[in-house]
Amino acid sequence: MKIVIAAASGNIGRRTAEKVIQAGAETVLLARHPEKLADLVERGATVKQISSDDPQGSIEATQNADALFWLTPPKLDTPSLSNWYIQTAMAGATAVRENGIKRVVNISSIGAGARPNLGTVSFVGDVESIFNQTTANVLHLRPGYFMENFLQQVKLIQQDHSVSFPYASDHDIPWISTDDIGDEAAKYLLDDSWTGKWTRNLMGPENLTLLETTVILSQVLDRPIEYVQVTIESIQQQLASMGATPDVQRELENLFRAIGDPNGIYATARTPQAFTPTTFEQFVKNKLWDALAP
Repeated sequence: MKIVIAAASGNIGRRTAEKVIQAGAETVLLARHPEKLADLVERGATVKQISSDDPQGSIEATQNADALFWLTPPKLDTPSLSNWYIQTAMAGATAVRENGIKRVVNISSIGAGARPNLGTVSFVGDVESIFNQTTANVLHLRPGYFMENFLQQVKLIQQDHSVSFPYASDHDIPWISTDDIGDEAAKYLLDDSWTGKWTRNLMGPENLTLLETTVILSQVLDRPIEYVQVTIESIQQQLASMGATPDVQRELENLFRAIGDPNGIYATARTPQAFTPTTFEQFVKNKLWDALAP
């Protein structure tokens, strides 16, 4: 079995790749920075250096593939995230058609395509539609908010004993580990028995407010951690300093507002099928703790 994994150097793509390699499948990794995947090459994977919006590169890299993992990588310096999501999806879908790939596992989002002006939550709905127009069997995994976003808060935790997001302190969020997302993606990539075009929400073991996460952080780290709500405007300034174009800043503003809406996408009802096992406490102990180590 040959499995191709796009955006393989990110948290979800790397975890998916590790599981697929471990299972013994022929594994091809697509990445703009192949040097980040040297350890996986040592374990038997092949790396192809291509951009996600390169149709011909995608076709060549996915020849004879049985399954394709797809995730739209972030790109702050693009003129429009909406166009970026469509361009990359078209490149992936073209490869699926040209090479007759039988299965696609796509990473989407809770609330995908629910309505316009939700930032990337709207854009992944377009990605779903584009892949659904192929003849492949397609599964769209729709996760909640990544626990790994706390890894971006390491300096803040170390220096100020606080964490910050642009959401109300009592906002209920379905936190999920990217490891669990990768595990689910790998499971479906390796399973050739499923058919059809369908979606599955992934919501972690429980919803937590930001205040509840700081209680857990304080207990595990044995220091008081405070939650500080920051403005979306301040985050936009940070994004601008990182090279985000004005349209991307606006599109991500729409995303933050969509995520922070108490009656919005995260008001989604839980089902047993949406459960994934890693708790926030386990994430802090097993991953954030190491990042905080001197």
